[in-house]
Amino acid sequence: MEQSGAAGGQVARRILVVDDEVTIAESVAARLRAEGFTVDLAHDGPAAVAAASALAPDLVVLDVMLPGFDGLEVCRRIQAERPVPVLMLTARTDETDQLVGLGVGADDYLTKPFSLRVLTARVHALLRRMDRAADRDADTIVVGDLRIDVDQRRVWRADIEAQLTPLEFDLLARLARRPRVVLARERLLEEVWDWADAAGTRAVDSHVKALRRKLGADLIRTVHGVGYALEAR
Repeated sequence: MEQSGAAGGQVARRILVVDDEVTIAESVAARLRAEGFTVDLAHDGPAAVAAASALAPDLVVLDVMLPGFDGLEVCRRIQAERPVPVLMLTARTDETDQLVGLGVGADDYLTKPFSLRVLTARVHALLRRMDRAADRDADTIVVGDLRIDVDQRRVWRADIEAQLTPLEFDLLARLARRPRVVLARERLLEEVWDWADAAGTRAVDSHVKALRRKLGADLIRTVHGVGYALEAR
């Protein structure tokens, strides 16, 4: 495990970069260092899980194809221990592979080859979203048998607690603040993901699917061609 950090004595956000291609990992680390982040590197699945557990990074940049075990398994294991934003990198262009990554807890993905400028923008967007969630006034949202503790970031349905990833939680809270109101996919991308991209609507669909799996298929209504509405009763 390798580490690099920002100078100046300030506490920097910590990002774990996981890629078995050392050249790519170093390039990403250099760009993130230039943005003021502290960067740790891992090059295989077991090392990535160990680093995430030991270092508690603020965000993970995670390649899918890794030795030991792949990035999907890494994502499952680190999210089970501690929810953390994950930006997944994949050389695969098949939509199914991307949706699988989002389904195991990744918040966003980039397909290789990618622009370092775009990667950096996505990292900043994910961290801004987390900051907004942390700064929001503490409250509890109750819609039917669904209860969301915004301050503790905990969710119950029918008094049974569900374990959500950070982005699943933010998406659910956004829908729950306006129950039964249809919110367009593009609007959800802007307000939850903090970026708008037509291709990114697949990310919304994948996270809605995960919420239904964890909280019930009847929780969120699909309005075809438009978006989603929360329908808990």
